[in-house]
Amino acid sequence: MPADRILALDQGTSSSRAIVFDSQGRALASSRREFRQIFPNAGWVEHDADEIWSSQLETAREAISSSGGGAERIAAIGITNQRETVVLWERASGRPVAHALVWQDRRTAEELERLRAEGTEAMVSERTGLVLDPYFSATKIAWLLDHVRGARARAERGELAAGTIDSWLLWNLSGGRTHSIEIGNASRTLLANLRTGEWDDELLKLFRVPREVLPTIAPSEGLHGTALARHFGAEIPVTGIAGDQQAALFGQLCTRPGTAKCTYGTGCFLLVNTGREPIASRARLLSTIAWRRRESPIEYALEGSVFTGGSAIQWLRDGLGIISKSSDVNELAGQVPDSGGVTIVPAFTGLGAPYWDPHARGTILGLTRGTTKAHIARATLEAIAFQVSDLHDAMVKDLGRPVTELRVDGGASASDGLMQFQSDLLGVRVERPKDLETTARGAAMMAGLGAGLWPDLESLARQRSVDRSFSPSMPGKERTARLERWHRAVERSRGWAGDTNS
Repeated sequence: MPADRILALDQGTSSSRAIVFDSQGRALASSRREFRQIFPNAGWVEHDADEIWSSQLETAREAISSSGGGAERIAAIGITNQRETVVLWERASGRPVAHALVWQDRRTAEELERLRAEGTEAMVSERTGLVLDPYFSATKIAWLLDHVRGARARAERGELAAGTIDSWLLWNLSGGRTHSIEIGNASRTLLANLRTGEWDDELLKLFRVPREVLPTIAPSEGLHGTALARHFGAEIPVTGIAGDQQAALFGQLCTRPGTAKCTYGTGCFLLVNTGREPIASRARLLSTIAWRRRESPIEYALEGSVFTGGSAIQWLRDGLGIISKSSDVNELAGQVPDSGGVTIVPAFTGLGAPYWDPHARGTILGLTRGTTKAHIARATLEAIAFQVSDLHDAMVKDLGRPVTELRVDGGASASDGLMQFQSDLLGVRVERPKDLETTARGAAMMAGLGAGLWPDLESLARQRSVDRSFSPSMPGKERTARLERWHRAVERSRGWAGDTNS
């Protein structure tokens, strides 16, 4: 039987997922496992890297089994991953020396404030397209090297390996034969030069990360390594890797400059393709590598990141207990015509772009005796859209031209109410595809191109289908008033954790 399928490994912040796609881009089978979220201290977020690997391996085996035909039908593996999260492990044993530090983790905020006070941010931003924030990987790696006993000395002797989650999965799939990082993931570390796509010696020195611990940087498309036969019953090449947001950009076929997408996952991530030239943001957005296909030039994107998107709905479920499952939020929010004057700023781990305030904390404003859990649910959904609106407005300033259409994906984009409100706030058309799992699809598309299963982007474009489009209907005066109230609420949330008088 022909090897005409792609296995996509979608390793996310709260779950590991695997999907098998056929040559027509149809999802044949999928499997998903949630794993623990570890919060040792306020602002600290960790994962068990072994649990990430085991959950990803289990889902991959289940998806292959359910798809029929076995591993022999799988032409290639594509990987997409939560970005910026870092793992430090022993080369000899493959065992992590500590929990993975997650992209949401804030423990290095003071170290970055020190670097900012020393006047290093302009140089870092010019070389990386990023800002000094705990979000990124460099200070996480340095923290592990400094706080795990003997780690720095062992790293300098070449005994330890570090990497983002794509590196960790590839290492395990290949049985330790491959230690590399995909170029888009590398661009999120604060250690890679945006224009060359290589590790930068001055940045390594600034962040005190020894080159010996780092993986080799590889293009997004092409042969990354080979999964051993012991995992799935046959060797399978890994031919495409992209960080989750770059994968979603590719999966939405935003391959032309000016095309934009927003993913509504744990966080919200708005990206626009800027072609073969990075744009230096004046609005505190990020310039990042989108991908590099084989021997082609690097392609770039402009990105805005919201730290708390869909995880705000999880907070309603797990923290407040006002819904039993995440999808219940739509019905609950629909019980009231508006938020009843309630505004929520879900800055549980600080604020991302365009504020970059690690000391901001969540706030609920406008409570009255008439406030119900339905108002809280609606305000939470609206907060997601308000945060994306801030990203959109900043992006338009940087681009110097409007974004005329926004393609959306991710779990929360299934909410018609949220998507309509989003269109109203942005004043642009919002387009939702039938398949919301565009992150996994993007990884599969990249791997399929890398394996030669699909000849070009045009063949992939014929597979795309739209579920629904949303057009703005809110009067301009109401939109302005709502945004003004939102921005007042944001100002009240900022700097809270750093206020010694609180």
